Order: sequence, then C-alpha cells, then structure tokens
Amino acid sequence: MSLAPAPRVTAASYVKCTNCEIRERAVCATCDADELRQLEEIKYYRSFDAGQPIMFEGDEMHFVASVVTGAATLSRTLPDGRIQMLGLLLPSDFIGRPGRDLVAYDVTALRDVTLCCFRRKPFEAMLARTPHLNARLLDMSLDELDVAREWMLLLGRKTAREKITCLLTLVARRKAALQRRKLADGLTFEIPMSREAMANYLGLTIETVSRQISALRKEKILELQGTRRITLLDLTRLAAQTGDGIDIALSA
Repeated sequence: MSLAPAPRVTAASYVKCTNCEIRERAVCATCDADELRQLEEIKYYRSFDAGQPIMFEGDEMHFVASVVTGAATLSRTLPDGRIQMLGLLLPSDFIGRPGRDLVAYDVTALRDVTLCCFRRKPFEAMLARTPHLNARLLDMSLDELDVAREWMLLLGRKTAREKITCLLTLVARRKAALQRRKLADGLTFEIPMSREAMANYLGLTIETVSRQISALRKEKILELQGTRRITLLDLTRLAAQTGDGIDIALSA
C-alpha cells in the first residue's frame, strides 16, 4: 500500500469558519454558530503543491475535507498504468466519504491546493447528531452525481467544441458563485489545469484543445491572457455551443 508524501502544512493560512470565503457553498453552509465552533475543534488546514498526491486509492481515510483554494482531481489507475480522470474538485467541493474506512479514488493536487480538513471520526460523530449537516452533505453528493452523469454524456457523445465549452462554463459558474456575482460577460477566471490535463480529462488531444480555445478567441467569444487566464466576452455564444441549451449550460 502506497502512502502519500507528507503535505506542506501551512498553519498561517488557517481561517475561522465565520470568515471563510467558501462557507456559503461548502458542507458547513447550513451550520449555526455553535456547530461552527464544533467544527473549529476538529479541523486543521493543509496545503499541497501542484502534482502532489493528497490521497491514494485503498489507503486508510484519516480525514475528510473541503477544498478552500486551488483544484484537485479524482482518478483511478489501471493495472497497466493508464490513468483515468474521474472528477474535478474546485473550491467548496468535498473530499472523502464519511462512513468508509478506505479511500475510493486517487486524489491529486492539480494546482497548489489548500484544504480545510476534518478528522474523520469526530466529523462522522457530528453528522450523526446534526441532521441538517447530514442533509447538506447528501445534497452535495447528489449534485456530484448529477455532474458525473453529465460528464458521462460529455465524454460519450459530445464534440470537441462542446466538451471545451462545457468545461469553461462549469469553471465560470463556480468562479461567479464564489465571488457572489452574476455570471455575465466580463467575468475573468483561470482554467485550473494545463492543456495536457484538459486533454486527458476530456478525452481529446492537446492539439485539439489548443485549436478549440484558439478558435473561441478568434471568434471573440473569449479573451485569453497567457495560457490559462480567460475573460468572457460573449457568455451566451459560449453557452450555446455546449450542446445543452443556453439555460441549462448557465444554471448553477
């Protein structure tokens, strides 16, 4: 059994629950002041460098966590070494499965990541005595299931253009929600992965990813600064090319 390297612990980044920027979308969104105090007693912050393993499939699960900053991936490694990305974790997403002793997937930092970690056993005990925390986690799990089903459709049936625009609208929606602003033209955000990672995640080649993003720029649907920083110029046209219809593509 492989053990992940010791993470880079950054105590200086610790933030009280009441001041946390992801609080309104994280697992603790419905907690009252007393419940937040209980979470403070069982939480700690950890940071991982880009590319560093956070959890390995089959390892004992010592903590569950919310992503505070950065991005991570869920993946599985096949016996012949091939790796399949199964999910993208962004700020406010939850990592881990309460009630299970072992990690179900590999979790890897895609960019530098800060996690708000909760010791698993005390967190499970809090779930047992706090029904609305349990309900919040169930809601998030069902949302994750919906995303997984959409991703099955994307990988199986959608064109390269539809795959790219789906990913961009997903990241844009999440960025707008965390900033508590309306999703609209002019929103600027960073794609949380390299072109190579996008290609692996979407089942495309790097050349196809680059070509599609360049085409969106030339069509003045988006503006690109560097390789990752994007400003939306025409959100409606971007959403229209996802294959889902504009209203569905832009719904949070």
